[in-house]
Formats: sequence, structure tokens, C-alpha cells
Amino acid sequence: MEELNNTGKLEQSELTEQVMMAEGYLMQGQVDTAVELLSRLAEDVEEYVDRNCPTTDEVQWFSFPTTFDRLAYRAVERDPRELRDIGEPLDRLYSDLGLAYVHQGDYNLATEALKTAVRWNPMSCEDRLNLAELFRNDGDVQEYLALTYTVFDRASDPTCLVRAYLNFSEYFQAAEQPRLSAALLCAARRIDPEDSSLKAAIDQANGTERDLADISDEEEGKLLDEAGIPRGANPEVVVCLLQCALDARELGDQNAETNYVLRARSLAGQEMVQSLLEALTAEDEDAGEDADGQA
Repeated sequence: MEELNNTGKLEQSELTEQVMMAEGYLMQGQVDTAVELLSRLAEDVEEYVDRNCPTTDEVQWFSFPTTFDRLAYRAVERDPRELRDIGEPLDRLYSDLGLAYVHQGDYNLATEALKTAVRWNPMSCEDRLNLAELFRNDGDVQEYLALTYTVFDRASDPTCLVRAYLNFSEYFQAAEQPRLSAALLCAARRIDPEDSSLKAAIDQANGTERDLADISDEEEGKLLDEAGIPRGANPEVVVCLLQCALDARELGDQNAETNYVLRARSLAGQEMVQSLLEALTAEDEDAGEDADGQA
């Protein structure tokens, strides 16, 4: 990375390669080596941003032609790290660094690394949930709940949405609100009944005072509304489920296709799902025609 400092350029391909190398060290249990490499990469990133960032937000974000040109944009003057979504590899770098610090038992540094990962990629729900759990372990319940809540309008992956419901369910069970806790498990079950963490939570709930069997749809909706927790999923989650259904169709797996479509219907209704399926199918057909034309 020394030549990056000398030239003043940060090459995405090289940074990604180095991050993948650090992930290899983590998988091999060489945590200290991974931390050393990731920390050095993070220092290079900070130096690059400090040297190239303008001091005002007069330049419009979309005027930058490439991802790494966008690193120079300070979206918020008071916090130059509060940047827009630039995706990998920087959020991945800091996310890996946070994981490495967790392995070392340094939760303060892990928290700071995950905070930075979220700033680099505000739409990363997995980093938000991991950060929320660090706050919970540290006893900061308000930050834990606040970060979990932000997942509902950002999640495009059903897994993250289920984790958010499970976080709230666990909290309200501990707060001695078993009916609300059960309603949250029911809401999660609508998203992905096959999720392994959800199955474990439901198994634990069955036979207790928060048994899910007698929670009606009406009571579930009322309890979540009263708690201010969204019920269902944002459109991106529904689209994700339908895309999985189309993938299953291509593979000839009719059972999986039906399962995904039914889950989408339970969240968005028949009319919306039908419209989305038609749009997604049309997109796939257009993409196929373009590919044939280029060939």
C-alpha cells in the first residue's frame, strides 16, 4: 500500500485484494495478523480521504464519475466520515476489522470499526445489526433499539429483517411484554418461516405464556402499531423474495417458487405481487433480448 500513499491514488482492485487476504487470515485463526493488515489499510483510507476531501459540500455527489472519486465528498461538514453509500470495499474493510476486534475481545475498538463501516455504507443492515448487538452487550439499550429500528426501512434482504424482529422480540420478552414479543415472532415468521434463528426462537416460545398459536392477525397488527414497530416488509424485501421465486423457476424447483411467492403475497398482497412479477419477468426478457442482440 506504500505506492498508494506516494501516488495519491487508492486503487479499488488492490484494496479489495488486500481485504480478501485479511479475511483469509481470519479464517485461518491468524487474528493478530488480520488486525495488523486491516488497520494499515484503514490508515491508508483515512490518509487518502483527509488529503483529497474538499472542505465544503458545494460539489454535488453525482458529479463524481467513479466510486473512489466519491470518497472525496464530505456529505456533512461537521462529520467528514458521514458519506453516502459507496459500497465495497470500504464498508467490508471496517466490517472485517470489527469482527477481528471481537475475536480479540476488544469490544470498544470493534464498536468504533463497525460505526465506520455503517458510515461508509449506510444501507448495510448487517453491519447495523452487528453494531446494535455490541451496544446491547455493553448495556446501551437505547442505541441497540434505535439501530435495530433503522433496519426496517433499509433492509433488502429478508434475513436482516428477521434479525430485526428477533432483536425486538428478545427485548420485549425481557421487558415482561410476552404478547408483544410473540407478535414480533409472528411478524418475522411472515418474512421467512424457515430462518434457523427464528425457528429456535419459536421453539423456545411454544408452551410458554407467549405461545404464538392464539395470536391473531388483528392482535399482531395492533400490538406492533402500538409499539411503533413496522409490520411486514418494505418493497425491496418483497422484490427480493420474488426474484428468488424466479430463480427457483429457472432451476425447475416448483415448490421453492411457490413458497417464495406465497411469502411475498402475505407481505404485499396478491395485486402488488402480480404487478411486481410481471415487471420482473419483463426485465428478464429485455435483458435476454439485449444479450441476444449483442451476440
